[in-house]
Amino acid sequence: MAVPAWSPSAWRALEARHQPAWPDPMAADHAFGQLAGMPPLVFAGEARALRDSLAEVAAGRAFLLQAGDCAESFQDFSAITIREKLKILLQMAAVLTFGAELPVVKVGRIAGQFTKPRSSPTEVVDGVELPSFLGHMVNSELPSEEARRPDPERMVRGYYQAAATLNLVRAFTKGGFADLNRVHMWNQEFVSSSPEGRRYEQIASEIERAMRFMAACGIDLSGAPQLREVDVWTSHEGLLLDYEEALTRRDSTTGDWYDCSAHMLWIGERTRDPEGAHVDFFAGVHNPLGIKLGPDASADDVLRLCERLNPDRIPGRLTLIARLGSDRVREALPPLLSAVREAEHPVVWACDPMHGNTTRTASGIKTRHFDDVMSELEGFFAAHRAAGTWPGGVHLEFTGEDVTECLGGGEEVLESQLDHRYETLCDPRLNARQSLDLAFRIAELMRA
Repeated sequence: MAVPAWSPSAWRALEARHQPAWPDPMAADHAFGQLAGMPPLVFAGEARALRDSLAEVAAGRAFLLQAGDCAESFQDFSAITIREKLKILLQMAAVLTFGAELPVVKVGRIAGQFTKPRSSPTEVVDGVELPSFLGHMVNSELPSEEARRPDPERMVRGYYQAAATLNLVRAFTKGGFADLNRVHMWNQEFVSSSPEGRRYEQIASEIERAMRFMAACGIDLSGAPQLREVDVWTSHEGLLLDYEEALTRRDSTTGDWYDCSAHMLWIGERTRDPEGAHVDFFAGVHNPLGIKLGPDASADDVLRLCERLNPDRIPGRLTLIARLGSDRVREALPPLLSAVREAEHPVVWACDPMHGNTTRTASGIKTRHFDDVMSELEGFFAAHRAAGTWPGGVHLEFTGEDVTECLGGGEEVLESQLDHRYETLCDPRLNARQSLDLAFRIAELMRA
């Protein structure tokens, strides 16, 4: 019997986990129709360009830096917040490129990271049990039954915010903001006085000296777009399948389907069932994909996903994002590396050192410790060194703001300081100083 042809709506016949129950089906259909008629947010050719860049990472000739907010906010949205996120992303990329002497592929968790899977359908807020907050594209974080009611019109609002964000990202990265002549200007005031900021200033000065040297040798740097512009690609977890289906388009040049909500999508640890709706949907689109792998992922699980999502073994198509925890990475990762290498799947291996290291303080505040984040990264690099494979990238949750959400770091955030600026919508993020500190330490691991 012939296998049915894939279509963007085929996932609806399968179990789809972590989807909201829209209370008004007609309103959901209306929002879906609006989105289906909207222009694409990204283009197929851009997704293919990112795939080619990730193929260089898979081959060990580049490094992936994928980072951004835990969950984007409808309220905290401005040109300034977008610019500050870009600043720290560019700073980290400069540190990694300079320290490891490799190109860095820059992918933001941005312009679409509006939904979050939750471990429970309800949560207790101030002693009252409420439906869980699922991200601003589904409901509000405000603690009331009405605010927590899923509203499909939020998908349309999310689309417009993603479009505005993409417009600013493209303007900043192509309009002079990312010019290496401005490398000092990326250092934020509250970072510049820290040890990490001063160390970054030394690198910035070295970059400027190198550029002055090239100019003195008669090299026309004004004609080198690589020094004045950068590519920052967009990504988010492809969780809300109504939204992803509505923005899926057939490429006019190849006839292939692309999810035009982002350049890269990833499938979460909770939705990576090879027979489930999410894997079925993303098997049919041609974007670069990521898969989160928790400590319970077996070698067989990983190989099934590789075959399902990249049967043609296209380099750059698939990124395996290990989120194993600092206490499990050294034990759990080596069997996965061996299995994938022996099966000759050309994947990018990236480390998410955030999600496996989340804890709660005695007072109930969700946090992560910088030392645990660093310990998982060290275990990730050590496992690759022992296996002879390439530790291709990192996947981080950070913000450009001076928040106090994660403990530790060079200028240590103490437990007593967590409530000073704890602003995340969901999970704790590294602040700009901690992010820059991490970049220097990753560069050292890469050199080793």
